Amino acid sequence: MALDLPIAQAPRSQTPIVGIDLGTTNSLVAFVKDGEPIILKSREGKNLVPSVVSFSGEYPVIGFAAKKNKVKDVSHTVFSVKRLLGRGFEDLKSIASELPYRLVPGEGPARIAIGDRTYSAVEISAMILRELKLGAESALGVPVTRAVITVPAYFNDSQRQATRAAGKLAGLDVLRIINEPTAASLAYGLDRKKQGLIAVYDLGGGTFDLSILKLEDGVFEVLATHGNTRLGGDDLDQAIAHMAESEIQKQFGISVRGNDSLLASVLEASEALKITLATADQGEMKIALPNGKTYARAIKLSEFESLVRPILEKTKDSCVQALKDAGIQASELSDLVMVGGPTRLKIVQKVAEEIFGLKPNTSVHPDEVVATGAAIQADILAGNNKDFLLLDVVPLSLGLETYGGIMSVLIPRNSRIPTVVKESFTTFVDNQTGVDIHVLQGERDRVEDNRSLSRFKLNKIQPQPAGIPRIQVSFLIDADGILNVSAHDLKTGNIQSIEVKPTFGLTDAEVEKMLMSGAEHAEADVKYRKLVEVKNEAEIILRAAERKLADAPKLVGEAEAVKIQAKVTELRVSLAGSDPEVIRNAGNAVNEVTKRLAELLMKEALASAVKRP
Repeated sequence: MALDLPIAQAPRSQTPIVGIDLGTTNSLVAFVKDGEPIILKSREGKNLVPSVVSFSGEYPVIGFAAKKNKVKDVSHTVFSVKRLLGRGFEDLKSIASELPYRLVPGEGPARIAIGDRTYSAVEISAMILRELKLGAESALGVPVTRAVITVPAYFNDSQRQATRAAGKLAGLDVLRIINEPTAASLAYGLDRKKQGLIAVYDLGGGTFDLSILKLEDGVFEVLATHGNTRLGGDDLDQAIAHMAESEIQKQFGISVRGNDSLLASVLEASEALKITLATADQGEMKIALPNGKTYARAIKLSEFESLVRPILEKTKDSCVQALKDAGIQASELSDLVMVGGPTRLKIVQKVAEEIFGLKPNTSVHPDEVVATGAAIQADILAGNNKDFLLLDVVPLSLGLETYGGIMSVLIPRNSRIPTVVKESFTTFVDNQTGVDIHVLQGERDRVEDNRSLSRFKLNKIQPQPAGIPRIQVSFLIDADGILNVSAHDLKTGNIQSIEVKPTFGLTDAEVEKMLMSGAEHAEADVKYRKLVEVKNEAEIILRAAERKLADAPKLVGEAEAVKIQAKVTELRVSLAGSDPEVIRNAGNAVNEVTKRLAELLMKEALASAVKRP
């Protein structure tokens, strides 16, 4: 790339706000000029920038120039990095063998080995974003420091945080993180309609999202979203590649997976074939092999469609779940919008039409639609467009760990954002001076079955009997879907807060399984919650009774004290079991047998209080 040209300086608050689609395969930047969104040309004079970074020379190269090195210099070229954002090495083991570049084992964010250096996905993404920023500055002739960046709707907190961090590293103030399907619905011109129910089928290079939106008088409200962060156009390439690998092994006795350069060639040829079959009935793969021979294979469109259909049919689960969550039938939809480069393929459109029984809307360029929508949202933030409002949702429930290992949900999934929820909790042990706040994400009742987002401690609680302190916990989700949590001791006024910065240890499988797991285990979870609640109540009764036992003989006599002791022992034994009815009955028995003792203790306490000067 050429050296950057000097650009006239301007205050950051007055610089234009651009919309950026940071994609798995390609990335774009757009801007609303004179009321119309336009795609800004890159420094290479193209509408898009391939999301590829090459370290072959002295300085990193981004875009089409880097894409040429995907095969020529595979060990120094990185692509599809969006699939790595916000994820750790352990999360990526299942796809590591499919990548020509090497991931480095270790804790924290996954790192990519390039020569004697390693880079995180955030750093690589920042290089792509900086290239988009420089292209936008060249096109507009002014500094560009503010942006709206799109992400898949089903990106979790780690991935959203990583995207924001990449923007900051690239020199951008990320004013808003917006979900790709929501951006796409704006770009499709659906804002010109008065009302409608819209399904946005968003199949990108590495992710799939299905969002249901309601449009009414300029307000776009996301009713529900569901998706798969490990399903995209790359998987169609992999299906072709696996077929080619098998045939190369069989015909020539050559293992593709043991040769990074050959693997890169196979993936490149697979992607090229997929693109060809978007407009042709037949394509051909030609791959030069290490033994000097060539693997050549003609593939008909029908064969390709049979090969990839099982992958695309996996999108049906998310579509059905999103419709269910939105509380509507497919027949109620007014529009089916297609987003993402792979939706050019006829088989993708066929599968979507089969799922919804509705002809897909393919009227806008699938590569440009998300960036265009991001630019429209940027224009809204700039105060130039006051006709529209976007109301998005949180994809997974958020809550806290409470006593007994139970997750107490504060914000259910598909709740509208931004939002704030406050709920009061108390202590469970006498004289507690601190409370652990454990923030969770997921759809199960047991803490262990959900994802841990963050932990912090509220200290300096005034020592008091269990159940007396009042701890108010607030969950605030901003418009970017990023969570802030605070805990407030209402007695002392002490406040502790944290912007939840999740660990990078979440696997995509965890995200995808959370909702399914919640449904599959609903009955068991209800039983477990009931048991925990009964045990919690019984333990409170037990501790109160044990405190009274010392005074029992002198107040109610030895015989009655023995009866109380026996019932207390029965309650203690029942707590070791798992029958909620037995525990509840034992607790009721202790309450009944200690009634007279409790009354006498209360009279004694009142008499003592009256005697005090």
